Amino acid sequence: MADTTNEIVVMKNIHKSFVGVKALDDVDFTLKKGEIHALVGENGAGKSTLIKILTGVEQADSGTILINEQKAVIKTPMQAIDLGISTVYQEVNLCPHLSVAENILIGREPIKFGFIDKKTMNVKADEILKGLGINLDVTQTLGDCSVAIQQMAAIARALEISSAKVLVLDEPTSSLDAQETEQLFSVMRSLREEGVAIIFITHFLDQIYEIADRVTVLRNGKYMGTYEMKSLSRIELVTKMIGRSLVEYDEMVGMKKESLKSIKKDAWINAAQLTKEGSVEPFDLTLHAGEVVGLAGLLGSGRTEIAKLLFGIDNPTGGNLTINGKEIKDYSPNQSISRGIALCPEDRKDAGIIGELTVRENIILAMQAGLGWFKYLGKNEQYEIAEKYIKLLNIATPSADQLVKNLSGGNQQKVILARWLATNPHLLILDEPTRGIDVGAKAEIQKLVLTLAEEGRSCIFISSELEEVQRTSHRVKVMRDHKMVGEFNDESGEDIMHAIAGSAT
Repeated sequence: MADTTNEIVVMKNIHKSFVGVKALDDVDFTLKKGEIHALVGENGAGKSTLIKILTGVEQADSGTILINEQKAVIKTPMQAIDLGISTVYQEVNLCPHLSVAENILIGREPIKFGFIDKKTMNVKADEILKGLGINLDVTQTLGDCSVAIQQMAAIARALEISSAKVLVLDEPTSSLDAQETEQLFSVMRSLREEGVAIIFITHFLDQIYEIADRVTVLRNGKYMGTYEMKSLSRIELVTKMIGRSLVEYDEMVGMKKESLKSIKKDAWINAAQLTKEGSVEPFDLTLHAGEVVGLAGLLGSGRTEIAKLLFGIDNPTGGNLTINGKEIKDYSPNQSISRGIALCPEDRKDAGIIGELTVRENIILAMQAGLGWFKYLGKNEQYEIAEKYIKLLNIATPSADQLVKNLSGGNQQKVILARWLATNPHLLILDEPTRGIDVGAKAEIQKLVLTLAEEGRSCIFISSELEEVQRTSHRVKVMRDHKMVGEFNDESGEDIMHAIAGSAT
């Protein structure tokens, strides 16, 4: 259990502003030795900024940091490491072409006769991993390992670099399945027992209650409080995070019922035994105008592969696809856009936003591509479009000219959504649109999907969160092992879970 007295990190009265944005306004944070401390809040609440200040990526405008009761000025990540603070970010920064051992000990490889002593390196890496309760062939190429193993390697490296007393885990479970998450939690519990203090940043409430000892809540750059998990109900936590009641979630039940009236009789899109060899097995899918169909299943079940087929990123090797009564022969993203299909990809960092462009430039990108580069959108029209969707989606940005890389993850997600809404699509394919974003932003996106359905648009909604899929979709298709294995309307989540797991009801 967590130590109830020894504070290893104390951050007091932290202030930080960027151009046009007050990121942190008089924020406090304390971390005790041997505890797992969750840091939560809506996107833009200030979590990332607070961690960047602690780890030397950014410097506070004012405020005090104490490490082991000693005042600390942390101006660089190396200074943080020297103080025993290491960070594992959401996007694991490793070298996929090197071995597991080489990644763990990179820059600190044992040398013998002027050369890297690979035998000793492998033994040392193996010992480090075994200390975390992980048995693994450290000579295998890291890129061939699962995301979970890559996370473990990143944690092992972080601990090895600094003999860390403080470990910051930034959304470490966002790409892990249930079994992999439990493996990570086992490592976190072991580290807690050894006295390592862990800051756990996540948007998964279930995980917070499973693993965390305390939680600190930020909202709009302000400190809302620190609480013992055992004394804080889920409703209280969510209310503190988003500053409003959960009435809006109940509203979605009524919205979904109302949107049923908008579903057209004739199918707008029909896939018959559509397949891509080695990617997804033959499947049937019909989608009507005004209908939201959810795709549920574990990571790697084939949901994203279906999205890529329907959008033309991948070409099918069998079956046929009919859109608005016309059989499709030519598959490409450009053709799909012209047919009124839009895809918000799962990976917003690499396949979504362009960080060096402004919010405005990101929003008009797909629309401009559809028009062709010889029919340029004028600046005034660009600003009108950008401002329209900034307002519609409640994108937190000082202006349309803000670089999108400076926005929070949730607001970046909204920018991607705005980009595709600007094309006025008939079908919107959303692949994990709420991954890594806060509960308030999730509710906004879910309500928007149902609003679009009421307007007669179709949507394919892909999410790893079953409750979210059920709440948002009129029908749910279940994927397992690259197969479409079932369809559910009003059945319980338990039935869908059985279908996902492949067990009898």
